Amino acid sequence: AKKAEPKKEAPAPEKPKEPEKPAGPVAAPRSGEPEQIVHINLSELHAFKNHPFNVEKNAKFMAFVSSIRAQGVTQPAIVRPDDKGGYEIISGHRRDAGSIEAGIPYTPCIIRALTDEQAIQQMVEDNVNNREVSTMELAKALKMQLEAIKHQGAREALEGQNFSTDVDKRSNEVIAERNGMSVKQVQRHIALTRLIPPLQDMVDGKTVGSGGKPLKIAFTPAVELSYIKPKNQRYIAVAIDAQQSAPSLSQAQRMRKLDQENMLNGDVIDGIMLEEKKEVDKVIISGMELEKYFGKEKTPQ
Repeated sequence: AKKAEPKKEAPAPEKPKEPEKPAGPVAAPRSGEPEQIVHINLSELHAFKNHPFNVEKNAKFMAFVSSIRAQGVTQPAIVRPDDKGGYEIISGHRRDAGSIEAGIPYTPCIIRALTDEQAIQQMVEDNVNNREVSTMELAKALKMQLEAIKHQGAREALEGQNFSTDVDKRSNEVIAERNGMSVKQVQRHIALTRLIPPLQDMVDGKTVGSGGKPLKIAFTPAVELSYIKPKNQRYIAVAIDAQQSAPSLSQAQRMRKLDQENMLNGDVIDGIMLEEKKEVDKVIISGMELEKYFGKEKTPQ
């Protein structure tokens, strides 16, 4: 018998060389290439369409600009390629605005291939978790998330995947869980997006009335007003400025009811707003304080 020849050992694979680090800004990779931090010219960066987060150029922002001038942008923005050959900013609109203000032509970015739904989710989470957002910014962000999930659900249903037929209920539950909120809180915030812009500004306390006084609508009355027809909302905004006072909860509830009955108009709104507010002040007393006067055996009720 022929003697079997010993098997030749395969040569050991060569150790891959570590890529050289670029001395300066590098060209941004497109989809399919490994994710890395690159420096992209500001002229190639574009804001995410209809994103709800504002960049206010206040004293805090100017301090941020000074920091960028001194040490650059230390945290990369998240972007995705757009159909114009540039990049759409998912997270980092403030960093982009700060770089422009500081006169720095590049900003560090991480490029990710994201669907619209993924992009919206990342944008909302990064902003809500990492900075203070106003009531209306949160409301608009939650609505964007809801619409993205509904769109995704409709697509999955068309593709024959297992998806709940009660899309609204499932979507609200997903949004609530992602943001650490109850479903009711999510629904009430999203309701605020139905307010006309002047009333939305009053929810955030941005409006200064003709009397020089900031005009702010409390959250719960604002939710009630959001169910009123836009035409009557405009009358309400004018009435708030004229009275230099926002409606109470009971006033907002009455206006909503009259609007549903098609009995609300400018004159009725003025009449309601001129009434003396009859809201009962709530006083919170701790159980320990109650025990001093009633003993431990008495319940708060």
